[in-house]
Amino acid sequence: MKTADKKTTATMLVKEALEKAKKFEDYNIFTFVNEEGALKKAAEIDAKIARGEKVGKLAGVPYALKDNYLSPEGETTASAHILQGFTSPITATSVEKLEKEGAIMIGRTNLDAFAHGSSTENSYFGPTLNAYDKERVAGGSSGGSAVAVALDIVQFATGSDTGGSIRQPASFNGVYGLKPTYGAVSRYGVVAMASSTDCMGFFTKTPEDMDLLMSIASGRDEKDMTTLPDFYDKSEIKKVRKIGVVKDFDNDSVNTEIRNALKEKVEDLKKKGIEIVELDMPTLKYALAAYYIIVPAEVASNLSRYDGIRYGFRSENSKDLDSLYENTRSEGFMPENKRRIMIGNFVLSSGFYDAYFLKAAKARTLIVKEYEEAFKKCDFILTPVSPNYAFKLGEKVNDPIAMYLEDLMSVSLNLAGVPGLAVPVGKTKTGLPLGLQLVGPRRSDKSLIEFSKELK
Repeated sequence: MKTADKKTTATMLVKEALEKAKKFEDYNIFTFVNEEGALKKAAEIDAKIARGEKVGKLAGVPYALKDNYLSPEGETTASAHILQGFTSPITATSVEKLEKEGAIMIGRTNLDAFAHGSSTENSYFGPTLNAYDKERVAGGSSGGSAVAVALDIVQFATGSDTGGSIRQPASFNGVYGLKPTYGAVSRYGVVAMASSTDCMGFFTKTPEDMDLLMSIASGRDEKDMTTLPDFYDKSEIKKVRKIGVVKDFDNDSVNTEIRNALKEKVEDLKKKGIEIVELDMPTLKYALAAYYIIVPAEVASNLSRYDGIRYGFRSENSKDLDSLYENTRSEGFMPENKRRIMIGNFVLSSGFYDAYFLKAAKARTLIVKEYEEAFKKCDFILTPVSPNYAFKLGEKVNDPIAMYLEDLMSVSLNLAGVPGLAVPVGKTKTGLPLGLQLVGPRRSDKSLIEFSKELK
């Protein structure tokens, strides 16, 4: 991580990042650029360095903040119309930790509204373009953050991962993307999508930078009772001897170039003396169905607070309280938000709770147990992140089922609460990035990052 010192000032680093942000404006990466605030913080850090005072591990490092993290700088909109005009009175715990170490937020990045999507095409502000091909999607929901790192605008960016929203855009744009163990990084101050699967993580260019960020951001938070006691820096680096490969993912639904990339990495690992274990994990085929019952149920609950009364957008076309609620939510939510609210309320309704939600919860328990059994046979698992590399803009946006299938290989990790790291492993014949994901047991995050160096 390139930090500020007497030769390379924080102001220089920030100005360079802001210039790049302007240069790549046509990629639609940022919903807000924090020019004035970033330069002010940079000047403060430079003054400390000049006085010989102690500065943090990220002193002067510009970063991009996914626009569902709360902080007082700019509006926190989650790229949704219904949150326009909302300025947060609080700061997310992870943001506080990063900025305590001297990191400087230069802007808020675009995402699928409320993080609902796999392409960043569901944003109220329009889609972010892929870093390698402007005719293709950036992935989602954290598309803006992934592209900001891929184009070297910033050294790192924050993301949130509910079912692949860090790993998939990382794979589509050729960078590292970590979904930590559930509870490793505080969720406090991040706009909730699905509280039982949301994980806060990062995009970086190197495993070393990811390790540094996790050592700063992870740990217990009294404001988030789901956070785990500090374990990251106390973890011993695991000696990896066995890597699992899931047989169920080796089929024609996975793009040939991705399957070939996986086979090449498997052969490379064999040459390094690592044993490859074939895993039969039949329960994973139910993960997508379980996910798209459990998550919309939580989405419907979490989005019920947006009513036009307390903050954010309010419809002007209302004559009474009922029409105010109805019109505000109708005008303020994107079609994908409405779809998930409707599905969520349906599966939670009295006539269908047992038939859908309860069964999905039971399937989730089986998935957790299947991962536990798999990690008795191997140290880590290596799989594709997604069945495809970056697809064309507009190709799937009107086909919800095709879009949901993009999450086929990523959602099970969120249901099980295990960490996953997207690792760039090469390019397609046409020059688009290819990524694979390393999956580990709970609390193996540090070893996972360390082992990813073997896939370079």
